[in-house]
Amino acid sequence: MTPLSRQALASLVASQLPAGGFVNLGIGAPTQVANFVRPEADVILHSENGLLNMGPAPAPAPAPAPGAEDLDLINAGKSPVTLLPGGAFFDSSLAFAMMRGGHLDVAVLGAFQVSGAGDLANWSTGGDDGEPPGIGGAIDLAVGAKAIWVMMDHVTREGAPRIVAECTLPLTAQGVVSRVFTSLAVIEITAAGLWACALLEGASLAVVQAVTGVPLSLAPDARRISAEGRLLAP
Repeated sequence: MTPLSRQALASLVASQLPAGGFVNLGIGAPTQVANFVRPEADVILHSENGLLNMGPAPAPAPAPAPGAEDLDLINAGKSPVTLLPGGAFFDSSLAFAMMRGGHLDVAVLGAFQVSGAGDLANWSTGGDDGEPPGIGGAIDLAVGAKAIWVMMDHVTREGAPRIVAECTLPLTAQGVVSRVFTSLAVIEITAAGLWACALLEGASLAVVQAVTGVPLSLAPDARRISAEGRLLAP
């Protein structure tokens, strides 16, 4: 069983975004979601550095010709992006007012850990790993967006669970995560516990449970996830 690639996971997340919704994509893996949003979904992507109706990454050009990048047009992770018709630019104060004011339907964030209670740890590993810690706009998104979705690998590089009973890393916010998209499953965090709503093809609930630090229940209408990141019929 091969876990979902980052591209397949991004495609899966994109397919579940609410039609007509305003969505922020956090720095890191979530920025790839922009490349898979269908135009007919009418999703408006927001970037905390001051973009609304952000589009996918620019198309590459055959070497050695330059690509279509505009180096002045980047997302919050400093990667080149495009702007869709009707898009707008604005300063950080307005970008953060949108985030803090409850104007975003969903924020898709990366994470180091998520607890069974929906606690989010995504800004520091707490160790000297060469990565500069920076909580950034995640703390504003965590309390301002109507829904927080996390997109991450199911386990660490060492094979330890990222979904844990209690976070051991510095918290970004408590009790804010409602849905987790991982390389093995889609999991809903509810007051009644964690529900596996979709499992990767070839992965049983027992297999996923073995690498999850919190008890899982299989949703009655659970679906399968293809290797390409498509949700299959129950």
